[in-house]
Amino acid sequence: MMKYLFPLNEIVVDFYDALKSMSSGYASFDYEDAGYQTADLVKMDILLNGNAVEELITIVHKDKVYQEGKALCERLREVIPRQLFEIAIQAAVGKKIIARETVKAYRKNVLAKCYGGDISRKMKLLKRQAEGKKKLRKIGNVEVPRDAFITVLKRQPDK
Repeated sequence: MMKYLFPLNEIVVDFYDALKSMSSGYASFDYEDAGYQTADLVKMDILLNGNAVEELITIVHKDKVYQEGKALCERLREVIPRQLFEIAIQAAVGKKIIARETVKAYRKNVLAKCYGGDISRKMKLLKRQAEGKKKLRKIGNVEVPRDAFITVLKRQPDK
């Protein structure tokens, strides 16, 4: 029998599933509340294109905030489908951005119908495409699939 003292947050997130999978279902655990203790905790916001996502706001220990933010942004980048515009995924503590990932936009080849000729025509088409994407990014909302929240919030072992 082993006795440990660690935060309830570590148990709630994914500890039970990890324990059962590692021990092939043989291990079990029992816990008691050891009381409240002070800790350096910070609120970490997840921003998609500058807008905070309420469902992904987490409270993290100050020492682990960079690692947790980076891991969460990387998992979100893999889960969020590509859009017609670029999506910036950021982890922030207060006003300070601590991690960032980018979901690249789909790119249509507007120069496919232009062959040879004057470069100014090509530049005009690329400029018009850039203006359209800029306008779309202002009005476009990022759709996050429902199953993405569960996928992202599950802790995964370090690779």
